[in-house]
Amino acid sequence: MPHDLGATARLTAECRDPGGALTTAATVTVTVTLPDGTTALPEASETDTGIYQADYPTVAPGRHSVRWVWTGPAAAYTDMFDVREESPSAILSLADARHQVKARSPQDDDDLRFWIGATTRSVEYFVGPVVVRTVTELHSVRRVRALALRQVPALTLISVTAVLSGGTSYQVSELDLDPSTGIVRPPSGGDLYGPLRVTYKAGRRTVDESITAAARIILQHLWRTRLVQGRGGLAGGGDDFSVTEPIPGLGYAVPNRAVQLLNPDQIPPGMA
Repeated sequence: MPHDLGATARLTAECRDPGGALTTAATVTVTVTLPDGTTALPEASETDTGIYQADYPTVAPGRHSVRWVWTGPAAAYTDMFDVREESPSAILSLADARHQVKARSPQDDDDLRFWIGATTRSVEYFVGPVVVRTVTELHSVRRVRALALRQVPALTLISVTAVLSGGTSYQVSELDLDPSTGIVRPPSGGDLYGPLRVTYKAGRRTVDESITAAARIILQHLWRTRLVQGRGGLAGGGDDFSVTEPIPGLGYAVPNRAVQLLNPDQIPPGMA
């Protein structure tokens, strides 16, 4: 499961001889490669015969790779782990998620946070950004009366700057933004010259109950994939969580009644 930024990732690995038996190595090296390509060398220790452990305090979000190398015997092992952003997108709180799926064990929390992330992505596939975030986009326009931001609702413009040296940048106070369509234009009716790098806030400051309800349904549906019965069927079988029609881009991952709740807020075709 992903680690929170700033938390310590406990890394473990096993050293085995060519015959597959756990064995103590003469030396061990652990190399953590961060998302930006830099590396760290946390100290490793043997906690039991052939069982090694290293603690790495995380400093950057994203995917990390871990490379273990032993000598005497020669052995190697490669793994990975993810680190969440400082403010990850989450459409439901952990408390709401626990209540929805009736989770009582603290051991379920990491799994729940993982599925909250998947649920957030699924909901935003239909209705655009829900969790407020900062977006930066490159718009390769040349001379246009307006440009369309790719993520709506768009809340506020932060900056509109020229990409090329000598290009024209714009004060956001001199531009008009339509939040529902993401259309940006000068109120004077003049042209925009690009290419432009546009930074803005997108999402919803107030989330309608229909969106939250759909998120709860999707989360509960995805959570049920963990509850596998003896012969491989999902616990609960053919109740109203069953998905009878595939959804373009998502297959059978989203229950139909969740989609119906999201329909009033769906973004228009052609908008991201």
